[in-house]
Amino acid sequence: MNKFDDFSDYLHQLKQQEQFRQIPNLIHQGKWILREQHTMLNMSSNDYLGLANDEILKQQFLEKYAKKLPHFSSSSSRLLTGAFPIYEQLETEMANAFNRESCLIFNSGYHANIGILPAIANKKTLIVADKLVHASLIDGIRLSEGDFVRYRHNDLEHLEYILTINQNKYDRMIIVTESIFSMDGDVADLKQLVAFKQRFGNVLLYVDEAHAIGVYGEKGLGIAEQQHCIQQIDFLVGTFGKALASMGAYVICDKVIKDYLVNKVRSFIFSTALPPFSVAWTLFLFEQLASFKARRQHLYVLSEYLRQQIRLLEKPMTSQSCIVPYIIGENKQTQKMAIALQQQGYYCLPIRPPTVPKGTSRIRLSLTADMKLKEIENFMIHLKMFDKQIRKDS
Repeated sequence: MNKFDDFSDYLHQLKQQEQFRQIPNLIHQGKWILREQHTMLNMSSNDYLGLANDEILKQQFLEKYAKKLPHFSSSSSRLLTGAFPIYEQLETEMANAFNRESCLIFNSGYHANIGILPAIANKKTLIVADKLVHASLIDGIRLSEGDFVRYRHNDLEHLEYILTINQNKYDRMIIVTESIFSMDGDVADLKQLVAFKQRFGNVLLYVDEAHAIGVYGEKGLGIAEQQHCIQQIDFLVGTFGKALASMGAYVICDKVIKDYLVNKVRSFIFSTALPPFSVAWTLFLFEQLASFKARRQHLYVLSEYLRQQIRLLEKPMTSQSCIVPYIIGENKQTQKMAIALQQQGYYCLPIRPPTVPKGTSRIRLSLTADMKLKEIENFMIHLKMFDKQIRKDS
């Protein structure tokens, strides 16, 4: 028996189940993807505001730092020699924008979620997480010493029941949710979660705004801004790698929490800090975030149109955002649909278990502000045609 036979068997099983993943070879040309000499509209991007493709912004940034570019590497963790002024500038700017005491920068959303949760949860803690939170949150929970239970997705009655029966069993309970869920595009009721926090007393609220920051709220500060509850969320987490067209992540919090995390979070303490060049680019974009209102409005128009069109196909639809799932259910049909759409010039990807629950395989449609309504209208012509074929074959 070869020492890698079990690995090979696992990969073979994935292929049989239509779940085998491969890294694609892609060339990016703005909102277009070039793959094997085939140009496709990128409908799988998280560049929600289209900032990553904006050549004018890139030029303005380079001109700003023309005489002295920021360092391309920090070469160390921030607690050693990797502390550059640009980090504090960004953290201060963000704390001021959110009107909160503090902000702490992380290397990625994954680093934030697998670091913060183990740091704040001990054996006297119960973590209560939405059933559909991101894998990074699940991994962070598993790394913690706290007990863990899930409540049914966006089911506030179920959450209330769990909090009620466990309130006197734990020193602390932590509600964990995303604000916009990455696969269904639906939105959490953060104001009600805040109400639970205030009612039960020993509850902290952890909200991941990865898919909301930049896109929602009057100033682009996310669903927490839109629902007017920024001040009541203990750990307001988000990423720079999506709408903010950069890399890294953040947590908005009280100063005592920031000081505690700096001393406790292993993924922060033991990681080389982000390149100052990247942090400077993030700051450059964040300073202009409020001015991207027209982009947010255009994205809203595109998203509303696409949601309406998917509803007409009588597909399950809970999306309230620019993430719009076209749910097929069966893996092979989903893969077939994705290939057909790509052949027509649309870079759509199949999302299958375990990323989504079994029986809910889908095409995850993700819109960006640099798309045109006519492009989405043309896309729907092809989607309706393929949808009709699937119904005929099934």
